[in-house]
Parts: sequence; structure tokens; C-alpha cells
Amino acid sequence: MPKGSILKVELLASAALATIVSTPAFAQATNDDIVVTARRVEERLQDVPISITVLSSQQIANRNIVNAGDIGTYVPSLTSNSRFGPENTSFAIRGFTQEAQTAPSVAVYFADVSALRSQGGTQSGNGAGPGSLFDLQNIQVLKGPQGTLFGRNTTGGAILLVPQKPTSELEGYVEGSVGNYALRRLQAVINVPLADTARLRLGMDRQTRDGFLENTSGIGPKDFNNVDYIALRASLVLDLTPDLENYTIASYSKSDTNGYIPKIATCNTAPTGFSTGILAPRACAQLDRTPGFYQIENGNPLAMQKIEQWQAINTTTWLASDTFTVKNIASYGEFRTRNNTNLFGDNFTFAGAPFTYVGVYADKDSYNAAQYTFSEEVQLQGRSANDALIWQAGFFYENSDTLGIQSTLSPILLACTDIYAFQCSDPVGASIGRATGNIQNSQSAYKFESLGLYAQATYKLTDQFSVTGGIRYSKDRVEGLGQVRRILFPTPNVPVFVCANNPTISAVDASACAVTTVQKSSKPTWLIDIDYKPVDDVLLYAKYARGYRQGGVNASNVGLGSTWQPEKVDTYELGAKASFSGAVRGYFNIAAFYNDFSNQILQANGVPTPGNSPATALINAGKSRIRGVEVEASLTPVQGLTFDVGYAYLDTKLQSFNPPAFDPTRFTALIPTATVGGPLTLSPKNRVTVTGTYTLPIDSSIGKISFGATFTHTDSQIAAAPAATPIGVLPATDLLNLNLNWNSVAGGPLDFALFATNVTNEKYLAIVGGSYNSAGFESVGPGQPRMYGGRVRVRF
Repeated sequence: MPKGSILKVELLASAALATIVSTPAFAQATNDDIVVTARRVEERLQDVPISITVLSSQQIANRNIVNAGDIGTYVPSLTSNSRFGPENTSFAIRGFTQEAQTAPSVAVYFADVSALRSQGGTQSGNGAGPGSLFDLQNIQVLKGPQGTLFGRNTTGGAILLVPQKPTSELEGYVEGSVGNYALRRLQAVINVPLADTARLRLGMDRQTRDGFLENTSGIGPKDFNNVDYIALRASLVLDLTPDLENYTIASYSKSDTNGYIPKIATCNTAPTGFSTGILAPRACAQLDRTPGFYQIENGNPLAMQKIEQWQAINTTTWLASDTFTVKNIASYGEFRTRNNTNLFGDNFTFAGAPFTYVGVYADKDSYNAAQYTFSEEVQLQGRSANDALIWQAGFFYENSDTLGIQSTLSPILLACTDIYAFQCSDPVGASIGRATGNIQNSQSAYKFESLGLYAQATYKLTDQFSVTGGIRYSKDRVEGLGQVRRILFPTPNVPVFVCANNPTISAVDASACAVTTVQKSSKPTWLIDIDYKPVDDVLLYAKYARGYRQGGVNASNVGLGSTWQPEKVDTYELGAKASFSGAVRGYFNIAAFYNDFSNQILQANGVPTPGNSPATALINAGKSRIRGVEVEASLTPVQGLTFDVGYAYLDTKLQSFNPPAFDPTRFTALIPTATVGGPLTLSPKNRVTVTGTYTLPIDSSIGKISFGATFTHTDSQIAAAPAATPIGVLPATDLLNLNLNWNSVAGGPLDFALFATNVTNEKYLAIVGGSYNSAGFESVGPGQPRMYGGRVRVRF
């Protein structure tokens, strides 16, 4: 960041802090109803020294947030990465991005339990799957390292999905939605008090919607990026004694869609390399055939994506005394996915036969990814009689293993008529007299084991000063079994099986290629925080935290290394939170942060030499500096009118890149996703969200009618290294969403709503593939077009 920009950031933070402290209007809190669990206990948002964005259940509905990818639209410092579709969304906060098969830099938690693990050939699992976002109390986005109190260590932050808990009332609702792209959604929830000591809540969410990407090839489905899922949830609370509560949640979801493929957006009209000379002309021809922004060509006749998962969570809370609580959280779940796609959206032919650049097929009777996850956490929470000391301690254990061998078939530079019967040929290889194409059959199994011991305490030195200290020791182990073989076709339809890591070994049975790799890491993380409350409704804080993200293994990578070490970050943060009431009501929160990021995990693309396949690697080769400012504010200047504002300024810089050695006979270059001296990926410099809501001043016998509009501006951002593609920078976007709500129509139990997202139908890009240097063409993911609809809810 230029010195002038640094000064602006410092002046903004200093001025805001000074204004908050000196303004006498901050007398009474006005947002007591916003309760968060950012420190694993219920606290008022304004009392927590963490930068947090909270989306209430009403805001989730108003903004039509139906999948994980939608969350990023409304949280300025949060960016969604839907490279493999919204069902497989990963997240970036403050420039901390999850690359490929790495552990999440932003962990997702449902009911205090981290998302089910998964590691396959494409990004999947580890997040908010289909159907996770119905019947929620709120969504909390925590920014910065969360490595002390939470189960998994993360460098970027955490997203907490808080489900509605069973109540003592007989109540529920049925809600139906319809909209364009044949949207149909039905939600139903019933809450039943079984007895004075037992409460049950049952819920269902079923949604279908046509895809907005039109397939013009006539091969496979007619559209892509469609929605088709069902989600079921049952929650039961038992008061075993007045001081002992048992809370169980069982959930199941299944999604069966056509999947998501990108669109070819540009091609090299003067290719020079071997692969680019073959692929680029075909990409140019496909580009000419798909002039529409939402037009794509699918070349995979079996294209589809299926995701199925279930999970059981049991939380037992014992109030041992007025000042001591014991909580146990146990969870078990399973995640499975099958995916067939062409990774770069190609539909090529060679010598009249269908020809694939890089395809992905789930092997017969197998899954691309299938994993179970068990976790156990014990929390001890206590406080002194006068609340001067509040403390927590406990341990976390997680064990995850593959449900059988995962197996993926990836045809590369091949023409296949039936991949499962190995009916393939190598037309390019035949034309030059040596093999170029193959099927890479990646069979893998992964075991994850994590252990964490932690303690954290807050001590009030005075009524105004508090000091918080926390420490955690984490130990992680990842074991990957890889059985990777290549299937060659020197003669059409006559396969030859060899090990990928040693072509001299015959691999009719893939177990002949078995290699087991283990990565272990153990690190302490900590937190030191000082809070000062000059008046009741103003909180000033200064915090230093160490963050850590575990290393990992890619057992299927035989080209550029299969392990990476953990990364760490030192975070320094200054923040202020204030609430005010009177003629003008609202709150204003600000945080300024600086991150020193080392041993950074980066993804790098290997540019192949003639006759070799492209490959990617995850490497510890980066050191970065990340700094910025975040603002969250709400203002009600007059009765019925409220403005909610979120703003994030982010300045990221990759300071060094030290690539590992690689085989020059296989690769000509190793290109990281960011360039030295430039910003990190998915890190827009400025992002702002403004929501205005006006509630009509009408009699309650008519109901409650409100109009809302949300405008989000996002600066341009790096999606793939500019050195690797001419369109690696996503242009800036300006998105407008509208909603109208009429609750309690005519004073009855009927709610009616209209909603529209991307009202101006802006055509924008969401992802970039980064294949230009290796393939001679680039693929992108178009963002969602205008979506609109209406819904009716009947409450009882």
C-alpha cells in the first residue's frame, strides 16, 4: 500500500475511535437483541472484541440467501469461491484463501460442529452443503484467526450457522416459493412441546430450479448450475434434570444436479506450444459457437453432480453450579459425492471423434469423495461469583477416514466413446508417433486426526478494563493412500495400465502403485486482548493473535509434490464498537488489522512440456502482508427507516515466492496464483454493502409492510495469476437486490414476500480457470443473472 493510503487507513481508524469516545449520545444500547456465540458462549454482539457480521433469519429471507455462495454477497470482507459450483463453495476472508485440497482457511460450523471433512479430485465438502441454510436463527461471520476456542484452526475466520432450537410453543410454518428459471421451493417446520421437559422441532426444505447456463452442444443436460435438493432436520431437547439438558440434531441432505461447468471466454489466436497448438484452435471455434454470455458447450455425455450427507450432533450441558458449566459436544456424519464434468468446459473433436482436454468421472461403483467425520469436544466454563473472572478450558478431538477407496477417472487429451469400458484412442499421439493422452485413474483414501487442548480467560481489572488471554495446542495428522495409474492407448480401445509414479510397473491392479504419505504438524496458537469501556455502550479493544492452518497431503499428485506444511499468521487488530439511541438509533463498529502471513500455502500451475499433462501443486512458498479496515454500521434516522452498511478495505501483497525444484523435462514453468509484489487472489481492495429498509407507518391490523434494497459494490480482484491468463482479473461489480415483505397480512398468520437479485441483470464473472498458458484458452464462470420470485408463508 502506498504511504498515502496507509495514512488514510490510520486516520480513518483514529478519527472513528476518537469520535466514538467523545460523542455523548452513546448512552443506551439499541441492539441488545443481537446475540452471538463467537466465544462459545452467548454474548451481546457489542460486547465481543471480534469483528463480526451477523445475518438474522429475516435478513437471510429478505436477501434470498439459499446457498453458501450467496453469503459472500452481503459480507464485505467475505469472498465466495464457487469454482466447482455453489454446492462446493469455499470462502476467503481478509485475503486468506482455501486453495484446492487444503484445509479451509475459513471454517464452517453448524450448531458448534465443524463441517464434515472431504478431499477428492475437485473441491468438495468442508462447507455449507445444500439445504444447510433453512430454519436458521442467524449466520455469524467471524473475521480473523479463530485458533483458540474453535475446533479447527483457521487463519481467515469462521462462519457459524446457528439453527433454530426447539421451543416450548406449539408452532410452525409452511412456506412456498416460485420464481424464474422454474424456481420451486417448499419449506415446512413444526415445533412440538412433547412434555414440560421435552421439545421437538422437525423441518424440511425442498428446492428445484433450472440452470442459467444454456448448453448448446446437444450433449448431456440442457442446462447447468441448476438446483435440485432435499434437506431434512430433526431437533430434540430433553431437560433430563433442571440442571442437565440434552440437545440432539439429526440432519440429512441430498442434491442431484447437472453440475457446473465453466464457459470458454478467450483463446490464443497465435499458439506456439504443443498443447496450445492443438487446443487453442478448437477453443476459438467453440467460442465462436457460443456468443451468448450464458451459453456454454458441454462435451461430457454423463455430466452430473450428486452430493449426499448426513450428520448427528449431540450437545449435553450440565449446570454444575451457578458458576460452573460442563458441556459435551459429540458428532458423527458422512459425506459422499459423485461428479462427472469437463473441468475447463471444452467440447472438442479431433479427427471427428470427441476429444477431452481434462475430464473428471466418478469411477463405477465408487465416489470422487466419500468420508466420515467423528468429533468430540468437552468444554468447561466457569466464572467467579462477581463475574470478575470468566474462563473456559477443554479439549477437541476429530477423526475422519475415507469410506472405502475413492476413485476418479480423468481422461486427458483423449477421444473416448465409453470411458468405463476404456473405449478410447489417442489421436494426437497417433498423428505424431508417440503417446500424448491418457486416463489418469486416481484412487485414494485419506485419514485425518486432530487434537486440541485450550484455555482462555477474561479478567476484569476494573469495571472498565478487561484483559483476555487464551492459548491452544493443536496436533494434526493427515495420511493419504494414493494408487495412481495411467491408462495409455497405443492402439485404439486397447488399454495399457502403468503406474503414474513409475511407468515401468504394470498396473492392471491399481494397488501395485500404492504409496502412503503422512504429514504431521503441531503448533501452539494464542490470543491476547485488552478491552476498555469508557462508557457502557462503547467498547475499545486491542488484540494480538497467532493463527495456524494445518498442512496436508494430496495422495493423487505425482507430478509436483504431494505434501505441504502448515502456515501461520500473526494478527494485530484495533477495534471499536458503539451503540447509540435517542432521536437517531443504531450502532457503529470498526476494526483495523495487520497480518504478517508466513509459510503461506499457494497453488501453482505447472506448464507442461510437449507430450506431458498439466499439473497443479500446493506448496509452502509464500510470505504475504495483509492489512485493512472493516466497518459495520446500522442507522435508524427516522421511525421506520433503517440503513445497514458494511465496508471492507483490503490491501494484500505477496512479498515472496520461492518455488520448489521441479522436473524441467515435464514442466517449463511453475506459475503461482499470485505474483510477487501483487495482491492475493479473491481480495478486492474495496467492497461495500448498503441496505435500506423502510417500514410503512400503518396500523397493525393491516400487517407490517416493508421495502428493502441492497447495493453491493466490489472492486476488481485477482482470480488467477495475471501471468497465466489475459483475463485473470475479475472486473468490478455493482449488484442490486430488492425485496418487499408484507408480514401478518390483515393481522393474520400469513406472510407474503417478493424478491429479486441482480435486478439490473449485470453480466459479471465469478471465477477464472487459469488454463491459458498450458492450454491456449481460458475458461470462466459467469455470475448469476437476474433471479426473482415470490413466497408465501403460513404460520401457526
